[in-house]
Amino acid sequence: MSKILEKIKCSGIEGKHINMRLVELYDAEFIYAMRQNSNRARFLSGIKNGVKAQIEWIKKYKARERKRNEFYFIIQSKQDDNVGLVRLYDLREDSFCWGSWIMKDNVSANYAIESLLCVYDFGFYTLGFPKAHFDVRKKNVSVLAFHRRFGAKVISESDLDYYFELTEVDYKIIKKKYSRYQ
Repeated sequence: MSKILEKIKCSGIEGKHINMRLVELYDAEFIYAMRQNSNRARFLSGIKNGVKAQIEWIKKYKARERKRNEFYFIIQSKQDDNVGLVRLYDLREDSFCWGSWIMKDNVSANYAIESLLCVYDFGFYTLGFPKAHFDVRKKNVSVLAFHRRFGAKVISESDLDYYFELTEVDYKIIKKKYSRYQ
């Protein structure tokens, strides 16, 4: 896997209605604002200490990105408006994790679906992983239902979370259903 990741050059991902570009230091204010939205971020890990702390976090993240250990994207409309965030991390020998997925209030649900497809395409086809893993809080009912409809399977659970897996094989099958988004 490390040989594959060494060869990856990633500046962004182009979708049909959105683009996803890697986070930069100047995105700290947007990220902080998104993560402070109590409605949208209620199931994500909390962040504190303001924009300056977010800048410091991004600096550390950029070092992980240079090593191809993590990828943090700003989701943008084709008009370059920031509409969301998503991150790929915990890259294992046979699996990638993704999360920190958050969209602005009042943006098209199509943007969320397309960003999900872009994440899976990047993880499966660009990074070359055969499966994805992620967790969802049990109280996040709408997101749980979405992932189940999308074909992800619960492989374990804790008191707080369900742990999911989606294979590339399953993704290829379900992707056809969502082809109008790409």
